[in-house]
Amino acid sequence: MTRRIVLAVLALVAAVLGIVAVPLGVITTGQDMRSFQNGTLASATTLANVAEERLDDHVRGPALSRTVRQLSQHGDKVAVLDGAGRQIAGTAVRATASPGVLARADDLRRTISYRSGDSFWVVTPVLRDSGRGGSIGTVVLGRPTAAVDREATVLWGVIAAIATAGLLAAALVAVVLARWVSRPLSKLEMAAREFGDGELGTRAAAETGPIEVRRLAAGFNLMAGRLESLVRGHQATMADVSHQLRTPLAALRLRLDLLAQDSDAATAAEVAGAQEEIARLSRLVNGMLAVARAENIVTQQVSLPLDEVIRTRVAAWLPAADERDVRLEADVEGVAARMGEGQLEQILDNLIATALDVLPAGGTISINARAMSDKATIIVADNGPGMSEQQQKLAFRRFATSNGGGTGLGLAIVDRLTVASGGTVRLSNTPHGGLTVTIELPLARRERAQRRG
Repeated sequence: MTRRIVLAVLALVAAVLGIVAVPLGVITTGQDMRSFQNGTLASATTLANVAEERLDDHVRGPALSRTVRQLSQHGDKVAVLDGAGRQIAGTAVRATASPGVLARADDLRRTISYRSGDSFWVVTPVLRDSGRGGSIGTVVLGRPTAAVDREATVLWGVIAAIATAGLLAAALVAVVLARWVSRPLSKLEMAAREFGDGELGTRAAAETGPIEVRRLAAGFNLMAGRLESLVRGHQATMADVSHQLRTPLAALRLRLDLLAQDSDAATAAEVAGAQEEIARLSRLVNGMLAVARAENIVTQQVSLPLDEVIRTRVAAWLPAADERDVRLEADVEGVAARMGEGQLEQILDNLIATALDVLPAGGTISINARAMSDKATIIVADNGPGMSEQQQKLAFRRFATSNGGGTGLGLAIVDRLTVASGGTVRLSNTPHGGLTVTIELPLARRERAQRRG
């Protein structure tokens, strides 16, 4: 953020300097050059007027020599030519004006000016006072442009120095401003990340930075406090519900067991049916508590090695899979994801249990884990009866089941736990029949940085 603010301020200041300083420099240097040219033209005109007395009236006074000497003292190159092209006065250096320029000025009876090398040249025809007839001579004046060029160089140097100083001052102000704004925002972002990772007591500093950032931090702290109170209340409620429901169910099951021991066959059959309903009710209670816990409890995010967790759960479920004649296999890479501790185990247990309930003998459950882009992908696929598109749309709802003996809470728990960890889960058909569950979880920070690097 600091870099973007600094670059934006520098671009703005550079644009302003380019719009103001560059045209100012161009206008000023152009004005200086025009003043220099006008002065040279005026000097050439004055010299032509003085030369007209010599060429037309044949007055051999000191005026022409004095004017030529004054111009030469300032470094000008001067030549006064008569009508035949002979130099009658001027510096020792012969005028560099080409014969074509001299002829053109004489024919057009007007002044011609041009720049050649390091001098500005003016060729002015000398005309009679009456203005009748051709020219009686030509005045050539060459004035060095070193002074005006030096002034232009100094001017552009001053403009460049001012622009550089302005950019440096703007960069310094932008850095200070950016840090003043970005530091509290970075702390707020870190607090939000920690709060999302399960540290519910995290609060942001609301004493530094602009007033808008302080208000944002105060709003975040208020929200975090209310969410913490809400989550703590849900945790307490779930603990109470778990104790209040499981204890009567356990006592009821114990009484039914005792009743079944001293009853006849008919009564024992009824008691067995009641025990099955009690067991089903216990599963429903446990499932509802698991869903509620996944929805309302924010656990601290930790880095979990997917390969170790998956292999551990596969080993735990292998006896149950062998008992049903179902092959359970895993193909995983060494990749780590960020999740709440114990959540991946619950996800895998629910997926494997759901698949075992519907797979016939000879079925297969395969679990794969890969790192793709910035996500850790876990794919659990089976070759069982699968689900229709309509069933897949409703699969993550509570009590939505395609198996008459299930509770319909397994995939709902998987969905809630995955979303709580910042991931996504989707269902699709396995090629050649069956159901595929694809789970995408955020990679651990170190592994994400390594993959980006």
